[in-house]
Amino acid sequence: MISYPAFGVQVTTPRLELRAATDDLLEQLGTLVRDGKAAAHPLPYDDPMSLYESDPELREQRWLQGIWRGRGRVEPDFWRLYFAVIVDGEPVGMQDLIGDRFSTLGTVTTFSWLSADARGRGVGREMRAAVLHLAFDGLGAREASSDAFLDNAGSNAVSKSLGYRENGTDWDTRQGEPALLQRWRLTRESWLQRRRDDIELRGEAACREFLSRTA
Repeated sequence: MISYPAFGVQVTTPRLELRAATDDLLEQLGTLVRDGKAAAHPLPYDDPMSLYESDPELREQRWLQGIWRGRGRVEPDFWRLYFAVIVDGEPVGMQDLIGDRFSTLGTVTTFSWLSADARGRGVGREMRAAVLHLAFDGLGAREASSDAFLDNAGSNAVSKSLGYRENGTDWDTRQGEPALLQRWRLTRESWLQRRRDDIELRGEAACREFLSRTA
């Protein structure tokens, strides 16, 4: 029996696995963060994990602190699940699933990063498809959203390829500077039209119950 049900969730596709980001996996991922391999250009929006601190040790520390804070806030209307992305047995990045007003609206959003060594091979699209399967099939989400700065062609292309539709624009900051975001929206109905039958879930039922009753 797993005492913290969020740690029991696993999503498996033919290309990769999403495993709950336990401290052991975070220690392995920390090497990538410390070495600067989580950094990407164009820069994504500012996130509490502070992946763009210039000092390697401080960058890793603040990244870990952001995850620990997120773990501690688990409520029916807001939660954040952290997953390590495993390719060929090695952790190469993270894929988060965030429930915002979830018990009321059933809406989720995502956040991710991928090691520079693993980019350009379709892994980003596959990990997003995996976490969307968890959201809709495993946790009963009604809608997923995503956003990326207008110059982030890769992220915007992933959203479009997975069936999201453009949902207006908004402003956010990266390293404190304002920039325009493209917003995306994926309904449950649209996801069902593309639903894959080669993605397996484990531990999702216990996690779903845990998220619904946690105060």
